Amino acid sequence: MPRIFLSFRKPDSRWMRNRVYRALSDRLGADEIFKSGRSIPPGADFAEILRRQAAECELMCVLIGPGWLDARSEDGVRLLDRAHDWVRLEIATALRAGNRVVPVLLGDATMLPDASALPAEIAELARLQFLRVPETHLPDGLEHLGDAVTALLSDTDTDTDTDTDPAVEPGHGTEPAADPEPSITMTAHVSGGGSAYQAARDQTIRLA
Repeated sequence: MPRIFLSFRKPDSRWMRNRVYRALSDRLGADEIFKSGRSIPPGADFAEILRRQAAECELMCVLIGPGWLDARSEDGVRLLDRAHDWVRLEIATALRAGNRVVPVLLGDATMLPDASALPAEIAELARLQFLRVPETHLPDGLEHLGDAVTALLSDTDTDTDTDTDPAVEPGHGTEPAADPEPSITMTAHVSGGGSAYQAARDQTIRLA
């Protein structure tokens, strides 16, 4: 499964978006990048795939160009204000799953949206540290983006290795198993009726 999810709005900064995809694919391999137009096969349930990929990706890059925030439908309604807007759903899904989400600003002047301008379920996006791919220094910006994404994935690998005890084959640095601690027998003398005692896991209580 691809580790990186590219979230984007189709009419927004298409040529820069494609440059970002190519740069990350060249750096990490196309199989590591999920981009809806290329990664969803014909006839597949795109809604299910989008939700699953957004929930299970290790890193979501939200590509934000000049037209991302205020893009509108033909009836004049801002797309982000629609509950079924796919960009909104993708980001909300990744945030709920606890995945790392990084805003990637496309262009020299694009600003990170304020929380007040975003739906409540994705307002956290406004507090996340962003990366920028400037148009005036595009090759350098793409190289910096690739370095940053690679480092973030490395951090994820390190966290996974720390949380999971690696399987070690016998004879390769294994420590001998410690002898179990002997059980402790405790005798309680009870007078004047019932008494409540609770033994620890390695203790035995005998009433006398």
